[in-house]
Amino acid sequence: METHIFICGAKSVGQYGGYETFVDKLTQYHQDRADFRYHILCKANGAGCMDESRLTGAQKISDHEFLYHNARCVKLWVPKIGPAAAIYYDLAALRYCLRYCREHRIQRPIFYLLACRVGPAMGLVKKRVHALGGVLYDNPDGHEWMRSKWSLPVRQYWKLSERLTVKHADLLVCDSRFIESYIRKTYASFHPRTAYLAYGAEEGASLLSNSAPRFVDWLNRWGVKPFAYYLVVGRLVPENNYETILREFMASDTRRALILITDRNEGLLRRLEEKLRFSSDPRVRFAGTVYDEALLYKIRENAYAYLHGHEVGGTNPSLLEGLAATKVNLLYDVVFNREAGRDAALYWRKEQGSLLALLQRAEEMPEAEREALGRKAKARIREAYRWQMIADQYASLWQDAFVGK
Repeated sequence: METHIFICGAKSVGQYGGYETFVDKLTQYHQDRADFRYHILCKANGAGCMDESRLTGAQKISDHEFLYHNARCVKLWVPKIGPAAAIYYDLAALRYCLRYCREHRIQRPIFYLLACRVGPAMGLVKKRVHALGGVLYDNPDGHEWMRSKWSLPVRQYWKLSERLTVKHADLLVCDSRFIESYIRKTYASFHPRTAYLAYGAEEGASLLSNSAPRFVDWLNRWGVKPFAYYLVVGRLVPENNYETILREFMASDTRRALILITDRNEGLLRRLEEKLRFSSDPRVRFAGTVYDEALLYKIRENAYAYLHGHEVGGTNPSLLEGLAATKVNLLYDVVFNREAGRDAALYWRKEQGSLLALLQRAEEMPEAEREALGRKAKARIREAYRWQMIADQYASLWQDAFVGK
């Protein structure tokens, strides 16, 4: 019997962001399974919206629907209503999925909601999902209410929404053991049912050679050579600590470049420029986005070190990809990052001089120490974060969803 799995909450498939990467890889590893039918909801407009023209193999069905990795992907329009747009989007996605199940007489669906944005509606959603014989799962992300982009009232809403999500979800799927522990302790009175399933990374060397034209072209475009650049990959948002990374790097005397592969956030870029004048440092190069997976892996492999500043969220795919491909990983010292990196990475704080000292250490690091860190990082991915292993764990989760019911 085919199990229909509806995933709501990711802005898109395959773009920068933990949920977006997760949906891409999960559907990739499950694309040949006849027992799962994925329905992925995406944003049709606004920040981070879906652009399927960037996806290799995407098959357009209509202006708002396409197939990718054998998953049916649907784009929903979202009005420009500020922070409430995220809530609108999740509710619209859930309404669409419920209606689709009724119209197509789908029984026992699995609804998997990413993040805790619609907690006040979770009780009603759960009732309607159960009426279909289905289950409602949620991935609570990592402390959305701590993100600096939100005002105090919005943060208070996110915290309330988290509480009500935990109260009503049939299962909380946590991508970090710290998040799972936090959920269990903070909401012990609800006796939440939880499961730990991390994100993943690919193993092995890049599929591209050092002389591959698209890698050589990328190097030439940004004026760098292998191992002559530090690398940052991730969304351009305040909680990823771009300000600290830029400030400390600009204070260093390294002759290597700083390559930042990220999306555009003109407001934050303008504020960073006004504060740091990073454009005056020829070593700093904002290199836009790279959605060619093989090329990005090759870029990571040839970075002298990877800098990771994420401080909010659970296990981050960009961090795992750094551990898989880059020998030296310099991570912001927060519990999520330490949980993933352990002794396979080095850690810095926001305090002035912390990252600067780590950059200096990296500059002076003997090759033998770089190699040792690289081996530890790859072993960490192999033991805990292989995408194939994560995909198999999700397959078991879906297969067990209705056992005993």
